[in-house]
Amino acid sequence: MAAGPRLACEIGVDRVVAARAGKGGAALDVHSVRRLPSGAIAPGLSGPNVLQESALRESLSSVLAGLSGGSKDLVAILPDAAVRVLLIDFDDLPQDETAASSVIRFRVKKSLPFDVDHANLSYHAQRNNGSVKVVAAMSPRQVVEEYEAAFRAAGFEPGVVVPSILATLGLVSAERPTMVVKVDPNTTSVAIVDQGELLLVRTLDHPGRQEVTARELLDSIYPSMVFFEDTYHAKIEQILLAGMNDLSGLSSSLQSETGVRTQELAQVSGGFGSSLGERVPEAVLTGVAGALS
Repeated sequence: MAAGPRLACEIGVDRVVAARAGKGGAALDVHSVRRLPSGAIAPGLSGPNVLQESALRESLSSVLAGLSGGSKDLVAILPDAAVRVLLIDFDDLPQDETAASSVIRFRVKKSLPFDVDHANLSYHAQRNNGSVKVVAAMSPRQVVEEYEAAFRAAGFEPGVVVPSILATLGLVSAERPTMVVKVDPNTTSVAIVDQGELLLVRTLDHPGRQEVTARELLDSIYPSMVFFEDTYHAKIEQILLAGMNDLSGLSSSLQSETGVRTQELAQVSGGFGSSLGERVPEAVLTGVAGALS
C-alpha cells in the first residue's frame, strides 16, 4: 500500500495550521501556524467560503514553506462548518463505488441543505452481519473547489480532503464509550466512539463565538449524551476536548458539570514536534496530528 502524504494543513477561521509527520509516521516532526486576517474565511455550506483569496494563499505558502521538504502532496483539512458528516445504516449497499455513491446521495437528498447531486462525497462502508454502516462526508462541490484552489495557488496538491472532526479522530483509539468534542469559533463538533467504531457525529453551529464556557459546552453536548445512552444502553466514560482555540481550564470545569472524566485530547496523544515560529496551545494541533496518524 502506498504511503499517504506526510504533510497536513488545516484551514481555520482565524489561522492555518500545518505539520509534517516523522519518517516513521508515529508523531509529528514539526508544525507551524500562520494567522489569517479577520473575515478572510467564512466557512459554510452555501455562498463563498474564501473571501480573501490572496490572504489565504499567502498564509498557506508561508505556513508550508518551511516544512514541506520539497513535497507538494498534502492532506487538506477543512472547517467542520463547510462539510456535513453523516452516519447511515443500510441493509445492503452495492460494491461498485459509483452505484453505491448514487444510493447514498438518494438516501440523504432530503436531509441536507444543498444539492447532493452537485456535491463532493467521500464515504467509508463497514459491512457486518448482513448490514452496512456508512460514514459519509459531503460538501457542495463549489465549496470544496474554493479550498482546493487556494492550496494549488500556493503550490500544493490536496490529494486528501477531510473535515476537521474526522481528521481529529485519527488520534482517538477508544476501547470504551468516548465522546470527542472539538470546538472552533464557528462550530462545536461532537463524535462518540466505542470499540474503535464511530457511533455518532454531529456539528452544531455557533458562528462568531471565540470562546465557550463549560456550561455552554454542556448544553451543546448533552443531547448527544442522552441519545447515545438511550440508543446503546451505555454511559459515556470519558470526554476528550480538542479545537482551534485555547481549552485550558475547560476540561476540569466540564468534568465537574458532567461527572465524566474529561481531559484535553492533546494531553493523551503523542508528541507534536518542534514549532516553526509562533507557539500555540497543543489543542490547536490535534487536527493535523490526527490526519497524519
